[in-house]
Amino acid sequence: MSVIATIPTILASADSGSEDSGGSFLVQPGIGLMVWTLLVFAIAMFLLGKFAFPKIAEALDERQRKITESIDAAERGRKEAEELAAEYREQLQKARAESEEIISRARRSADLHESESKDAAKKQREEILDQAKRDSEAEARRVVGELRSDVASLIVDATAKVTRKTLTADEQNRLLDDALGEIDFSKLSTEGGR
Repeated sequence: MSVIATIPTILASADSGSEDSGGSFLVQPGIGLMVWTLLVFAIAMFLLGKFAFPKIAEALDERQRKITESIDAAERGRKEAEELAAEYREQLQKARAESEEIISRARRSADLHESESKDAAKKQREEILDQAKRDSEAEARRVVGELRSDVASLIVDATAKVTRKTLTADEQNRLLDDALGEIDFSKLSTEGGR
């Protein structure tokens, strides 16, 4: 049976008892009962205050201290984690900047090396072509010189046979100059250079 259901029963019995004893014990408690109740309550409060409440307060203080320490430790851990994250982000940004700088320098170096290689190859090619041209011209001059010498020798021999006389050195030189002047050796040197 519930307490709420018993209250009307107690009130009803109190009404009926008040008529018999001149009052209800709920409405008019006895002085002795009240004194004993207060005395037991005071002793219980004294004993609780002397033994239980200090230990309860100590346990609550200890728990509050641990909770405060846990909160402080969590806050320190959070701050350290934020500092480490910030430091990590900063190092990551530095690493990215350094890697971009290295890549940029490598590209510039590669471009410079490529340009220098092209310039060196072009210069070497031009030098080889110039040397080949000089060699070709020198060879053409040598061949023309040999040809002049051979032609001069043939002219002197042919003239000596036709005239049946021996020519003096001055006559040979004059005859050679006239004969060589008529021959166009420039065509031979340009054809040899081709």
